[in-house]
Amino acid sequence: MAANDRASGPGRAGGGSGSDGLMRASLSAVAPGTALRDGLERVLRGNTGGLIVLGMDKTVESMCTGGFVLDVEFTATRLRELCKLDGALIIDKDVTKIVRAGVQLYPDASIPTEETGTRHRTAQRVSIQSGFPVVSVSQSMRLIALYVGGERRVLEESGAILSRANQALATLERYKLRLDEVAGTLSALEIEDLVTVRDVTAVSQRLEMVRRIATEIAEYVVELGTDGRLLSLQLDELIAGVEPERELVVRDYVPEPTAKRTRTVPEALSELDSLTHAELLELPIVARALGYSGSPETLDSAVSPRGYRLLAKVPRLPGAIIERLVDHFGGLQKLLAASVDDLQTVDGVGEARARSVREGLSRLAESSILERYV
Repeated sequence: MAANDRASGPGRAGGGSGSDGLMRASLSAVAPGTALRDGLERVLRGNTGGLIVLGMDKTVESMCTGGFVLDVEFTATRLRELCKLDGALIIDKDVTKIVRAGVQLYPDASIPTEETGTRHRTAQRVSIQSGFPVVSVSQSMRLIALYVGGERRVLEESGAILSRANQALATLERYKLRLDEVAGTLSALEIEDLVTVRDVTAVSQRLEMVRRIATEIAEYVVELGTDGRLLSLQLDELIAGVEPERELVVRDYVPEPTAKRTRTVPEALSELDSLTHAELLELPIVARALGYSGSPETLDSAVSPRGYRLLAKVPRLPGAIIERLVDHFGGLQKLLAASVDDLQTVDGVGEARARSVREGLSRLAESSILERYV
């Protein structure tokens, strides 16, 4: 998620991936460069604390007592001044209005919390009970904490986040270089029909590693806000094409279904995604995620691609035509051997497109062999 693609507000918690999405949206709402972050830092610099709920509904209203209704436009200076009062602030979920100020919050005391301070315990419980993000500014500890669905995230200065992000970016560059090497080797082996399960799992492994590091850096981009624009551009350049390549490899090599074993492309992608970091380092486990047995004998067994991956590299070739070509010829080797006339027998492939496919595959074959042996 790029810094300039923020949601209009942090919204409300959901389950599963919804909670992850709310955390990202909430981090984006309090990122450097936003009015809310400016206000929170003013509170911190002013040596006062604060408790801010980012959302208002009947559940939040039932927890409120005292204070007063404002319903005024949100500004950083108003946040700073109102935090001088005892009690919490209620802001609408889009962070456009300050709804209430100086209120006492009474969440359900039976909600478990590991926090010790009264303000932080209240913030965590309110975030769980209401489903809205809650921000706590600690005067004594000099920190800003964000609570989303009970999860606590301390907001750091941009310099500290940038340092970790740059380390992750350097790691990503090394992994991407290695990915390009194994992917290039796989292409050459595909042309020569010498691919083994080991070659496929090595590429899938590297694709998954690169994707996970990129996901981590994307979180830093969200936290950095306007300070993360350059990092976002570098990330986009490094991972261009990685996600489609990951799916194309699986589509090329997921085993044909049998009576004992079936593995669809979405299932294989989901299995790869669910592997732990330790499991991802083991090629037999990666092979099992793809649908193979994972034994040493299986890793060295020969496999042939269907042709999705190399056909996707042919310029201006629609996905529907790729599907028809693969369905018609059944494998990459038959596609490589097909003449222009053979290609024209496929529905939607005229003479011009057939020549384009033939020439495109020939160029890919030549360049892949040259890259491997020169």
